[in-house]
Amino acid sequence: HDEYTRRSYTRFRGDEDDDEDEDEGGEQEAFGLRYSRPAEDDGASSDATEGQDEEDEIYEGEYQGIPRPAGRRAASGASGAGGLRSPAEGRALPAGEGRGPEGDEFQSLEELEGERERSRQQLAQQYQLILQECGHGRFQWTLYFVLGLALMADGVEVFVVGFVLPSAEKDMCLTDSNKGMLGLIVYLGMMVGAFLWGGLADQLGRKQCLFMSLSVNCVCAFFSSFVQGYGIFLFCRLLSGIGIGGSIPIVFSYFSEFLAQEKRGEHLSWLCMFWMFGGIYASAMAWAIIPHYGWSFQMGSAYQFHSWRVFVLVCVFPAVSAIVALTFMPESPRFYLENGKHDEGWMILKQVHDTNMRAKGFPERVFSVTHIKTPLQPDELIEIQSDTGTWYRRWFVRFTNLFQQVWANFLQCFSPKYRRTTLLMMAVWFTMSFSYYGLTVWFPDMIKHLQMLEYSSRTKLFQKERVEHFTFNFTLENQVHRNGDYYNDKFIGMKMKSVIFENSLFEDCYFEDITSSNSFFKNCTFVSTLFYNTDFFDYKLLGCRMVNSTFLHSKEGCQLDFSDENDAYMIYFVSFLGTLAVLPGNIVSALLMDKIGRLRMLAGSSTLSCISCFFVSFGNNESAMIALLCLFGGVSIASWNALDVLTVELYPSNKRTTAFGFLNALCKLAAVLGISIFQSFVGVTRAVPIMLASLALAIGSFLALKLPETRGLVLQ
Repeated sequence: HDEYTRRSYTRFRGDEDDDEDEDEGGEQEAFGLRYSRPAEDDGASSDATEGQDEEDEIYEGEYQGIPRPAGRRAASGASGAGGLRSPAEGRALPAGEGRGPEGDEFQSLEELEGERERSRQQLAQQYQLILQECGHGRFQWTLYFVLGLALMADGVEVFVVGFVLPSAEKDMCLTDSNKGMLGLIVYLGMMVGAFLWGGLADQLGRKQCLFMSLSVNCVCAFFSSFVQGYGIFLFCRLLSGIGIGGSIPIVFSYFSEFLAQEKRGEHLSWLCMFWMFGGIYASAMAWAIIPHYGWSFQMGSAYQFHSWRVFVLVCVFPAVSAIVALTFMPESPRFYLENGKHDEGWMILKQVHDTNMRAKGFPERVFSVTHIKTPLQPDELIEIQSDTGTWYRRWFVRFTNLFQQVWANFLQCFSPKYRRTTLLMMAVWFTMSFSYYGLTVWFPDMIKHLQMLEYSSRTKLFQKERVEHFTFNFTLENQVHRNGDYYNDKFIGMKMKSVIFENSLFEDCYFEDITSSNSFFKNCTFVSTLFYNTDFFDYKLLGCRMVNSTFLHSKEGCQLDFSDENDAYMIYFVSFLGTLAVLPGNIVSALLMDKIGRLRMLAGSSTLSCISCFFVSFGNNESAMIALLCLFGGVSIASWNALDVLTVELYPSNKRTTAFGFLNALCKLAAVLGISIFQSFVGVTRAVPIMLASLALAIGSFLALKLPETRGLVLQ
């Protein structure tokens, strides 16, 4: 096996190996490492000057057992033979090779780009053989769980705001517009973060950018659990979304570059399961923490730390765990090799090989690779004088240059070579996200709407009642009192939930220690009435007239709604079931991804999702809607897994996270549009959401078949 592998790599050595064979001093090979023998001629150096001869210059990596890259050997051998150096990499060129028709000393940009593209293709083929030699084992499984935690953090982030909103809206006295902005801000942050971190990961490295993005998410999410003001909380959640936005584009690209072709589709699909685990974790923690109001504390009326803030704090744990585990993992060797860092890439691949071989019981097997083809590198040097200007001006120049590179790399995704693929992928990502996020948010809203209809059907109506000298000290719930007269009555230590008084008269009454929710007084008259320690704020007194009435020590701020405990449990339970329902789809997609192909999986799952939408019209009760939510989630998850794998494989390594980040940002934009449009039809009609979702899925399924199949292809 080792001998076959050694012979396989010789086809990638190119012109450099031809030059090496003709070196005057010859070359020997021992233990898989190549070394040169100096020429024995009259002009040879003495022992005293040996270290200064260019041909005998010691390669610093050999001290660590790293083979000398062929590019360096060729450069040292050709420089003394009248050769020219390419500006792209410093590689020695034979005399006259790089000269144009007018005697130019450099290759044209087209020739350099063509040679760079050929070297990338050779690297892709060789990299596949190297990964096959390294095998699939302990290293990949360790990385699988580390990156799974990062993906789990993304799944948690999507659910956090939705779970805390019922409590946070009362804690912060949020209006409907403020609640809508709080739900929107997370998707906005993730949209910006996906594009930003995806572009940076192609320039700075997968591990480094993933580490930074998760750190931003952790810090901002941590502070958001303590801040009191709505504006600061909104800003922290925006930054938290920007941080976690880089998770999906980087995680899939990072993991794919450690997987051989025959393992890639299956194991990327297994990785998708961690997004499901994130949703389950968030649902379970919300279920266990938020309804337990005894976990809260407050310092006066200015600082309140309720149980929903504990939940926000607990949701940071997956990201923190991912950061700690990520520090023990290496950078992607494919990223190093694509950027000309041969030694770093070789060392990591050797680490992968040795880790897997030791785990399989073959520690004696030696990593047989001695040289890896690296693409020619363009000159991207910017001269920054350290003795001129200020430090922040120098950093500004560096950042400007970095983002110019990110933008230029993004524009390359729309070059003629990738334009058709990018446009088709944009359409598929948009249609799938529009329908999926729109429906998954519409389903819970419809369930709540059905609950409200059923609750309203049990409302008790009291008309023209007259109550005198009576003490109300019990809970009033789901009642409507119209045209009533209340004289010298006391309302003490009671709770009012969904209670409405209309056109009623309260004279010489006393209200003390009242907590109310969704309760209002409409067009009522209060005469000589005292309110002490109540939460009857102005928005609860609609069109009311006060005559010689007094409010003393009114409750400050908005109080948590203790009476919504059962409703909260139902919300978490529905989300838990909806997330768990995708488990069968995840398993099926992982087992079949490499057998039937990405396109069939994507189109087939989208078609089944489209068909399942029509069953929504038969959901006339709460249980039926929950079942339909689980059905839709279960059949649609396979299309998302196929789309993730397809996106990774359609773009080359130097554009992979940039393209993935852009498409994921477009996904979040489509999600915002879908959620906004679908929510507007809750309680109005079901036909429009069903038709919109079905049409979007049908279009996405049709366009997906126009994409190239990537099953069986090496990673570009």
